[in-house]
Amino acid sequence: MLIGYARTSTADQIAGFEAQQRELKDHGCEKVFAEQVSSVKQRDQLEAAIDFARDGDTLVVTKLDRLARSVPDLVDIRKRLSSKGVQLHIMNMPMMNDSATAQMLETILGAVAQFEREVMLERQREGIAKAKAEGKFKGRPAMDEKKATAIREAFQKGKKPTQIARDFNVSRATVYRLAKETA
Repeated sequence: MLIGYARTSTADQIAGFEAQQRELKDHGCEKVFAEQVSSVKQRDQLEAAIDFARDGDTLVVTKLDRLARSVPDLVDIRKRLSSKGVQLHIMNMPMMNDSATAQMLETILGAVAQFEREVMLERQREGIAKAKAEGKFKGRPAMDEKKATAIREAFQKGKKPTQIARDFNVSRATVYRLAKETA
């Protein structure tokens, strides 16, 4: 059985997310696991896909970077699949299979992808530091105190945090943080 896995880092990447799922189905995947989550977070659908896969199945992804966040992560996923008798197919790398040469190439390409990500994060940190030094980066603006007070009052009155978050267009974490400040 061909099992597909699609992932984008954010919910804003709708077109890419839908395209991955369409490509996997067009490729013949009978079941597709899909999620919109950063690769550095827990990927529940990837875990579900690996758990679902059985001996003789093939896990299919459109691109290597949709599957693994780093070379160690890729090696771990490959080992887990291999121990179950499951093959890995990366659609944009059709020369890849379970041979030693293919695994070496996969690892090299994974290292390049990891390097690119780390360079991007390094540049981002440098840009933020420069902006802070120039007084241009001040972080997220503080919440209006009237809104914060209203959120605290709603919480103290026993209103549910999820409803408060919806009413004030904030996260539940913000509701809990503000409630904790008054405790």
